[in-house]
Amino acid sequence: MAGSASTPASLIELTVSCRNLRDTDVFSKSDPICIVHYQPFGATQWTEYKRTECIDNTLNPNFATKIFITCHFEERQHLKFMLYDIDSDSHDLEDHDFLGEYECTLGELVSCSKVERPLLENGISGRNGTIIIVAEELSSCKEELVIQFVGRRLENTSWFWSLHPFLEFYKSNEDNSYTLVYRTDKVRNTRDPVWREFSVPLRTFCSGDYDRNIRVICKSFKMNGSHRTIGEFYTTVNKLKSGPGVNNKYLVIKEKRKRMKGNSYKNSGEVMVNKAQIRQVYSFIDYLKGGMELNAFIGIDFTASNGNPQSPQSLHYMNPGRPNQYVKAITAVGEIIEDYDTDKYFPVLGFGARLPPDHTKVSHEFFVNGDESNPFCYKVAGVVEAYYTCLNRVQLYGPTNFAPIINHVARFAAAHRSGDKYFILLIITDGIISDMPQTKEAIVDAAVLPLSIIIVGVGDAVL
Repeated sequence: MAGSASTPASLIELTVSCRNLRDTDVFSKSDPICIVHYQPFGATQWTEYKRTECIDNTLNPNFATKIFITCHFEERQHLKFMLYDIDSDSHDLEDHDFLGEYECTLGELVSCSKVERPLLENGISGRNGTIIIVAEELSSCKEELVIQFVGRRLENTSWFWSLHPFLEFYKSNEDNSYTLVYRTDKVRNTRDPVWREFSVPLRTFCSGDYDRNIRVICKSFKMNGSHRTIGEFYTTVNKLKSGPGVNNKYLVIKEKRKRMKGNSYKNSGEVMVNKAQIRQVYSFIDYLKGGMELNAFIGIDFTASNGNPQSPQSLHYMNPGRPNQYVKAITAVGEIIEDYDTDKYFPVLGFGARLPPDHTKVSHEFFVNGDESNPFCYKVAGVVEAYYTCLNRVQLYGPTNFAPIINHVARFAAAHRSGDKYFILLIITDGIISDMPQTKEAIVDAAVLPLSIIIVGVGDAVL
């Protein structure tokens, strides 16, 4: 029943230009075009996404066609930019001369804002020139409305049903239709509801137009879905943002009752703004561009429930020809984080193992590379290498305790409440959490810190 304001997606505009392209024409310069391909999530094949215009006779094109793509932080979005010299009207790229390509992720482009890289041919950099890509976030409105409404003396025309009022908000469209943009919670058994405060992005609520008409319908909730309309009123964000006062006291009118009762009908109650505020919303990209550093920690489960690493049935099975479940998880999630991590160095923590030299002490907070003075692994490849080495040094044991490494990373996050750094903890595990009360407490304590916790389960056990 409750409405929810979805977080605005980050729309990225990519601008492409090239310098010193190869000249494949005899009597004139190349006529370049850039073809952008992407790799859908879970796919292995490339799919064409967008073509720029073709620019005649230049080796240094500045393409006017923009590439618009939505940035999803949780997904590694692979892109490939391919340059061709267009020699005919054929749409088939095989009929044109290949000039070079550049492959990257959207995360890399967003993190750098501008990249200049050599174009490759068959994976080799030669005299193919360079590609320049500028990434810019587009958002016409980065503000949200934080608001609360109250109702007074809402009319109940039923002898049999109590009022459970809620509000629905609709924005007007150019064709005079209305689109639902938000629905509040219902308030049970009252004619004088106080609805909970909510926030909604203004580019969703009114398309960023503060004077766009907003239709508000007040209804009474019914279990069968046939919610009864109490009445409605109209407003704008420009009015709402002024907060409590006579300008934001609205008579709830039910047109059908008004037509039936004529002048004897006054209204079906009142709805008023209790508080309102417009506030700026900063995106993940805003923080990166503002100088925020992203730091990622990785936690790996070394408990005995994973099975003997020498056994093919083990989730830690050390098969040199095929990555095990942990390596797959480290690679899949770690490569996404790697694009945004500031220095690409990952502190990697293990838990649930007996440590050398005597293997008598069980630890739930040890460094996987074995070096307490320098616990960092460079890039995901370094994490995987340290993980395999660690499997040969420790004895898998247990139990599965999360709280120690959560608290470990939380201590770092607590030292950077100002927002200059943000921390991510990726925990990869196979089984049921043994210290659930302590883990819940650690997560609650960390909720106010610049820290996100990602837990990835492998195997068949339920967390």
